[in-house]
Formats: sequence, C-alpha cells, structure tokens
Amino acid sequence: MNRLPLHEDLYLIAHDQSGRPLVHRSSLALGLAGAALLELTLSASRPAPPGDVRLLVKRTADGLYDRTRAAMVASGVLVRVRGRRLGMLPYTRHRLADVASVVRASSGVRSAVEGWKPPDARCAALCGLVAVLRLEAELYLDQPANRLVGRLREIASAASPAVGEVVAVVDTLVGEAAVAVYR
Repeated sequence: MNRLPLHEDLYLIAHDQSGRPLVHRSSLALGLAGAALLELTLSASRPAPPGDVRLLVKRTADGLYDRTRAAMVASGVLVRVRGRRLGMLPYTRHRLADVASVVRASSGVRSAVEGWKPPDARCAALCGLVAVLRLEAELYLDQPANRLVGRLREIASAASPAVGEVVAVVDTLVGEAAVAVYR
C-alpha cells in the first residue's frame, strides 16, 4: 500500500477503532490543516509556506475534517457503518477497514521516539502534531506521558524551520480554541 498523506496519517492516529475522534474535532481540524500545509511545504522543498501561516492553518482547517474522512472512505481506508441507537436513532460511523493502516501511520513516530530510525522531516512533523494534540497514548510506548510529549516536541523542533513554525502555530491555535470556550 502506498504511503498516505500526512494529514490522513494524523487522522488515523487521532481516532479509536470504532471511529470516534480522541480529541475535539475543532482541534483535530487545526492539526489536519497543519499536516496538509506541511505535506505541501515538504514536497515542494520550500523553507516555509507562503504568507501568514496562522491564517493559512485557520483557512485550511475549515471543512478539512470532513474532506479528509471522505477521501479516506473513497480510497477504502475507512468504511462507512450505519446503524441505530436504541433501535431508532440513526448514526453513521467511519471505521478502519484494516487496523494495519493505523499501525503504518504511527510506526515512523514510534521508531523516531525509540531511536530505531532517524526521523525525516515528514516524521518529525507528525511527531510535533501528535504532541500538540496530546495523542501520545495512541503510540503505545512504555514511557511517562510528559517525557513522551517532550521527546515528540524535541524531534519536531530539530527538524526543518517550516516544521517548527507550523507545529508552533497549530499549538497556539489549539490552545486558543480550548480557551475560547470560556470566553
């Protein structure tokens, strides 16, 4: 199977096997937007995305969650499952077609954290976004959460300046989104 785009790998890591997101959807959309921008930046070998990164992440996040899920259903990575709660309330879930997809999505991050393989810029970006979204438990590594998050952030900051900049912007926007509830 071909490598999935960075934002699709993040989507897989950020959901449980039943298809439920492990973080708030608005935060996940910001993470997906950062991943999509980094994918473009890293594939174009540009030092940083053009323009205001903060504005690009916010604009890209709009509707990206649904578009990412639809693309993954179309490619067969996710399967749409419909059912009824209590026999009458309809629901739709999007479950993994094969658990191997999520294993592949997180294997590079686990390898980088454990020191088995040096991370490339793409892997470092995923490390940073996993740390920002606090998805470290989904890596199933036997390390204290704070130490693991610190290591993920360290890997991201040692990568290219574009990775550091976009991850920092996503971190700020996720924090602002969390605090906005209380305003």
